[in-house]
Amino acid sequence: MNNGFTLLEVLIAIAIFSMISMSSFTIFNTVLKGNESSKIRTERVNELQRGFLLIERDLLQIAKRSIRLNGEAPQQDFLYTDSNSFSNGESTLAFVRHGWTNPGLLLPRSNMQSVAYQLNEGTFERLHFNFVDAIQGQEPKIRKLITEIEALNFEFFYDKKWQKQIINKSLPKAIAVELITKDYGLIRREFLVAGNDV
Repeated sequence: MNNGFTLLEVLIAIAIFSMISMSSFTIFNTVLKGNESSKIRTERVNELQRGFLLIERDLLQIAKRSIRLNGEAPQQDFLYTDSNSFSNGESTLAFVRHGWTNPGLLLPRSNMQSVAYQLNEGTFERLHFNFVDAIQGQEPKIRKLITEIEALNFEFFYDKKWQKQIINKSLPKAIAVELITKDYGLIRREFLVAGNDV
């Protein structure tokens, strides 16, 4: 009696093995794509959270101090939204904030910092100067915060309602930041402003 496999049995075994291999590959590929997609979404959410956390930190420390740009006379307001004078951004909010850490006064600068937020070519950016009053020709340091932004708007809470305009020489009770993103659509965050008397 001969021991062995017939040609038919070998072909059936190969077919079954091929089907199992294809199924395993399909499952593995699906899991891999799902993992990559999840990683991209997680990184995007982290980017948004980091950006808004930084905005909140700055807005909570707004100082009642006007901004001086390029060695010019101080501006009239504590908040500044004229993007043509400040930067190349499409929409800008600039102000001075307290709390810029300078341990032991080791650096020749104030503990106040002039900062601005702007939309520039689809990226939400934070700008700051080394010195609270920018001198002529000084370029701001730029930090990219949130990408894939289509529009940026600011609103200010005065007299128990949201307004588009700043009231002269006063801080609002809150500032709203609206980002229109390519993936999540409209995202609106509202931040309280400490130390105002409106």
